[in-house]
Parts: sequence; structure tokens; C-alpha cells
Amino acid sequence: MTTAIPAVPPDRREAPLLLDTEPPRTLSFSDQAAFWLNLGVSLIGFSGAATVLLPNGHPPLSIAGALLATFVGTVAGIAMVAGTGAVGTRTGAPAMAVLRGLFGTKLSYLPTAANIVQCIGWGVFELTVIALGVSALTDDRAPHALVIIAAGILCTVMAIWPLRVLHILRKYVSVAVGIALVYFTIQLLRQPVPELPNTSWSGFFPAVDATLAVSVSFVPLAADYTRHSRSARGAAGAATLGYSVGQFWCYLLGILAILQAGGDVDHIFDTLLGVTAGWAFFAVLVLRESDQSFANVYSTAMSIQNLLPRVDRRLLALGVGVLVTLLALPVRDFTDYGNFLYLIGSVFVPLSAVLIIDYFFGSSRQGWNLSQTAPSRPFMLLPWIIGFVVYQLCNPGSVPWWANLWTKVQDAIGFHPQWWSSASLFSWLAAAFVTAILVVVQRRRA
Repeated sequence: MTTAIPAVPPDRREAPLLLDTEPPRTLSFSDQAAFWLNLGVSLIGFSGAATVLLPNGHPPLSIAGALLATFVGTVAGIAMVAGTGAVGTRTGAPAMAVLRGLFGTKLSYLPTAANIVQCIGWGVFELTVIALGVSALTDDRAPHALVIIAAGILCTVMAIWPLRVLHILRKYVSVAVGIALVYFTIQLLRQPVPELPNTSWSGFFPAVDATLAVSVSFVPLAADYTRHSRSARGAAGAATLGYSVGQFWCYLLGILAILQAGGDVDHIFDTLLGVTAGWAFFAVLVLRESDQSFANVYSTAMSIQNLLPRVDRRLLALGVGVLVTLLALPVRDFTDYGNFLYLIGSVFVPLSAVLIIDYFFGSSRQGWNLSQTAPSRPFMLLPWIIGFVVYQLCNPGSVPWWANLWTKVQDAIGFHPQWWSSASLFSWLAAAFVTAILVVVQRRRA
């Protein structure tokens, strides 16, 4: 049913060094759940809560609206991630190599390039947020460059031994993170939680899209880790459970911190540090942030390995770690964070739909070709492109020249999104529908 990458005897203790090596299936349900829990909790998530509570171009959401948008976006996004991750478990292939079966080897280089860019971008964001967290802990006394370099070295070393890191996360880090989340939740809820004035539900679906975009950014990374799971069902369930709990909890704390700070997003960290012994638990979350950067460095290396299958992934991880660290040195804020999220969503939301529908209902029935010579399937680019266009029509972001371009397209076709127009959900459904049509046509031809 499935054509896996040719196998050679694996090292049972660590991830394979080359692309054509069968991966060890050593990650249990708890290993995967703990890993995804840690990915769901992020200092970026605390700041990202602002994109939910204060959606761009809309009045603030109420607390109920913000929490509901967080829940819907998180669950919908991680469901897309879990579906693509299940493909990785079944095939044993990393995320970008999986796309050889969808597009063919040469055309898989297109999403591979997009994923390399987004992973490097996330890696820079993560190192920067570690530096901001350390700065908040030390009252700006820690040298920015020194923190970036130290964090870059740590995440690079972690990326060289990824499976060992995942086992350590389960045994130690997840427990510490859980304790920190419980403590901050209790402390923040001890004080009255104020509502922002003039709230409205008009920004509900843009808030859903922002939350979903964070989840769905792991679509082109998931199989890099789920390929080491023992079953597709266990991998999908662990990802869904762990990440949903982690991200919802993280955004809940972010929303509470923003409200306690009177809506001032710049003082989220100050709010958390202001509680009794907050510095100790905040330090746990700052240290935990390194696993986010590690995941991006490792997955960038795995993506490059789809282009260079005979290059040792450890060398690729080392090179990526150095690059991400150098790029992060001059970065000090997240001015374009929201636009970055929407761009990620527009690319990878429809891609997940095309992959899931085609694999589970189409091509895998005839064999999922992951070889170096897998033939091109250019027609599968069509639903991906259509989904991207639908997303931009519903939410083109706020970069002036790009938003103006899509506004003109909206005017030309007479389409103007309403408050209920979810760019992510509409994009996914459009791509899934077109893919389903192609699947039916392929079956009839077969």
C-alpha cells in the first residue's frame, strides 16, 4: 500500500543520519505528548495572545470570545498537524520527504524551500524571545549577544541528538513546565480579572486564524518526529492532546497577563514576574523555550536533507544553528509577528488539506512513492494554490502593498469577507474540496 524510503539497518538509539535510513520507532505516546505539550507552551504564545484578545483592525474581544477563539483555532490547527503527522508515522519518512509522494521529488522542493524559510524565521523568533525573557529576568543586565549565542549553541546541540532530547523533555522538563503553569494560573486568578472596554465579537475569526496559524506552522515539521512513533493513531492522539493543552493554557495565561496589565502588551512579562516568586517559574519557561528553537533547527536540517539526501543531518543542523544564531543577533522585537503568522497560515493550511485528502483517500491506495525518482504530479499544485488564494481573499494581512493587491482582487470579483469569514477554515475546505475532485478523477482513470 505504501512505498517507504529504502531501508538500511538503523541506529536504534538516535535519529538516522541520512535520508534513506529506516527510523527507529522508539517514541512512546507519553514521549510524544510531552514533546507537543512543550511546543504548545511558549513565551511567544504569551505575546501571541494579543493577536487573539486584540485582533488587528477590530475592537478587543471579550474574555469569553478570546478563550473560545483560542480553543477553536488550537484544536482545528493541531488536527491538521496530527493528520499530516500520521502520514509520517505510516511512511517512516520526514515531513518534506513525505511530500515526494504528493508532488513528486522535484516539485517537493517548492514546499521544502518555503518550510526552510519559515523554520529559520521561527528559529530567529525563538532565540529572540529567549533573549527578551532573560532581559526581563535580569532587568536588562544580561548582554543580548551573549544570550543569543548561548541559546543558539544549546538548541544546536539539542538538534544533533533529537531523540535523546525528547526523552529528557518527557522525564524532567514537562513536569517543571506543568508546575510553572499551575503556579502562574493560581497567582493571576487571585486578582480580579478586568475586561477591556468596548469589546466586540467582530474580530472572532481573525483571532481564530491567528491562533490556528501558530498550530498549523507545525504541519511541515510534524512528520520529522511522528516518524519515530510506534503507531499513527498514538502519534496523532499524542500531538492533539499535548499541543491543545499546552497552547490553550499558554494563551489563557497570556490573556490574563494582558488584562492585568491594562491591555498593555509590552508588560506581559512584567505581570508574570510581578507575582510572588514569579522569577523562578518564569526562568523555567525561559529555559524551556530552547526546545522550540531546537525543533526549528532540526526540522530545517531535515528539510534541507530532502534536497541533499546524502549529507549527514548533524552537519546540516550545525550549519542551520549557526545561521539562525547570526540572524537573531540584531533582532530585538516582534513588530511583524502577526503578518508572519498569517503568511504561514496561507501557505501551510491548504497544503495540509491536500496532503491529508490525497494520502488517505487517493494516492496511497496505488503506492506512495517516496523515492529519489518519484514522478512529478503538477496537478496537485492546483488545490494548494486555490487554497492560498482563498486565504488571501479572506485575510490578506496588513502589509500595505500586499493587502492593497488583494483588496483590488476582492473588488474585481465582488467578494468582500464578512466577520464570519475564516481565512484558515475556508482555505482548508477549498483545498480539500478540489483535492477530493482530483482523487475521484484519478480513481476513475485507474
